[in-house]
Amino acid sequence: MTNSIESITTAALGLALDAASQRQRVIAGNIANASTAGYTPLRLGFVEQMEDARRLTASGQTLDSYALASFQTRLSPVLDANGQPAKVQLDEEVAAMSQNSVQYQALVKGLNRHLSILGTAASDGKR
Repeated sequence: MTNSIESITTAALGLALDAASQRQRVIAGNIANASTAGYTPLRLGFVEQMEDARRLTASGQTLDSYALASFQTRLSPVLDANGQPAKVQLDEEVAAMSQNSVQYQALVKGLNRHLSILGTAASDGKR
């Protein structure tokens, strides 16, 4: 794969879609286990890696699709102020699921648009 804008855009959108899909599963697990005694709700972190990528490019360094492929999501427990596992807050989980669903849809639209542009370029604009 080349390090073109196309490959970086495709890789970034793919990673973000994977993270959104994983986040949806994590949130669904939290909701499903809301009444399970001793269950510790989880959060999936991916924003931090994308912020690292932004800082990297802002400092003038290059970011390629191979570097993006090394980004990993991180599961972390949700703890209360005392460091104990927090209880699942259904209203917060449902809100997080709705927000994640909107983000996923936006990513799908972005990927669809990106692939449409590539398709037009590949066909040389002829239809």
